Amino acid sequence: KDGQRKIVVNGYGGYGVNLEPYFNPVHRVFLERGVWYVVANLRGGGEYGEAWHRQGNLTNKQNVFDDFHAVLRHLDEAGYTKPANTAIIGGSNGGLLMGATFVQHPAAVAAVVSFVGIYDMLRVELSPNGAFNVPEFGTVKDPEHFRALRAYSPYHNVKDGTAYPPVLFVTGENDPRVDPMQSRKMTARLQAAVKGTKGGPILLRTSKDAGHGGGSGLDERIAQTTDAYAFLLHQLKAGAPKK
Repeated sequence: KDGQRKIVVNGYGGYGVNLEPYFNPVHRVFLERGVWYVVANLRGGGEYGEAWHRQGNLTNKQNVFDDFHAVLRHLDEAGYTKPANTAIIGGSNGGLLMGATFVQHPAAVAAVVSFVGIYDMLRVELSPNGAFNVPEFGTVKDPEHFRALRAYSPYHNVKDGTAYPPVLFVTGENDPRVDPMQSRKMTARLQAAVKGTKGGPILLRTSKDAGHGGGSGLDERIAQTTDAYAFLLHQLKAGAPKK
């Protein structure tokens, strides 16, 4: 436990979805280079029942981000790794998690990949699919919900002159669930914020014929994953596979 282990942490924490460890052959690209892949179980998910979910939705959403940061902090304090050797990855609701995490704790990680995420929480319900997200996030029409949404909305909490970590946003032009505008405006906001600092780079990868993960063709999904994992490995300086 010397803090030298390079680690990629994945999280979701929403909609009562269970995020359970399983063998994914694609993750061999990390394991072959000695990089650990960690799956975080967070409030908002369904791993421990509906009460666990409700502790991380609506006005309790900040609990999800606090849980994820607690995982990162534990890996550091227990001596497994340190922020310079830690990357995070997530998509959709997990993209919101990525945005909230590095905006609230910019020094906690060395790199971020965020797929098809939501970052402007005050405009979620304005998108065609937005109404379906109200039971999870709440509505700006409710004053209590509005205050909670504004407090953690990644886009609204970006601060100019902050050295945010390298981030790769991945989106699809034909995403029916999350408007690609979310990734575009977050990219532009962060690019402006890191000017004059040692932060970034802040990159955006847009797939012309892609949707919300499952709406993408196999070739494009492979290309997206390749670019995302290459970005993380480069930022972590993971090097070639170990023999």
